[in-house]
Amino acid sequence: MLEIDNLSAFYGNSRALQNVTLQVSDSGFLSVLGRNGVGKTALLRSIIGLMDKTEGSIRIDGEEIAETPTHDRVRHGIGYVPQGRGILPQFTVRENLKLGMFACRNRAEVGVLEDKVFELFPVLKEFLNRRGGNLSGGQQQQLAIARAMLTNPKIILLDEPTEGIQPNIVEQIEDVIVRLNKEHGITIILVEHDVNFARRASQSFVIIEKGHVAASGPIETLTDDLVHRHMAV
Repeated sequence: MLEIDNLSAFYGNSRALQNVTLQVSDSGFLSVLGRNGVGKTALLRSIIGLMDKTEGSIRIDGEEIAETPTHDRVRHGIGYVPQGRGILPQFTVRENLKLGMFACRNRAEVGVLEDKVFELFPVLKEFLNRRGGNLSGGQQQQLAIARAMLTNPKIILLDEPTEGIQPNIVEQIEDVIVRLNKEHGITIILVEHDVNFARRASQSFVIIEKGHVAASGPIETLTDDLVHRHMAV
């Protein structure tokens, strides 16, 4: 599904990633782990095409997209849920969702996708005319994930989706992420601090440290020693 080879990425002239190589299989689930500020967000932004500059190869289903504009990467099947959610606070829930519909790879499937969204997030159907800025943090995160789903993605990039979410909603968000992968066959790349959730949900992991891959492999090989060595503060 996704192959990254010798990827370096830059904020201006500052290098955020250095020679990152990884693969994610079709319907796979990869957790990206590491301390704050090591390049995890830069990895997701590189995949979707939001870094100032990248070097190296990014392939989706064997097709090179490293030089492809962001809007065309969405049409290749990449959905993105950024850190901080990125919803438009003055837009209603309905209007925020329409942004995903505009980018849908197959507009004929929008109705089916809407049904899936409202099945996963019934609160959004209840609040269709409420402004995004008036939703709780957990509801905003549900809206951000729903918007990404409406692009009809093959792969969804999620940047710390439970950060700042009230504890009673975190479990719901985690359950939806697992269902997207297991029931809907969507490949997931998840930036996450919760190692326990990564172990429960993922098939594989990568630990980023100072912009490069410090460790990676099947999730069963994510030992406590690796976590302590590369994630302990």
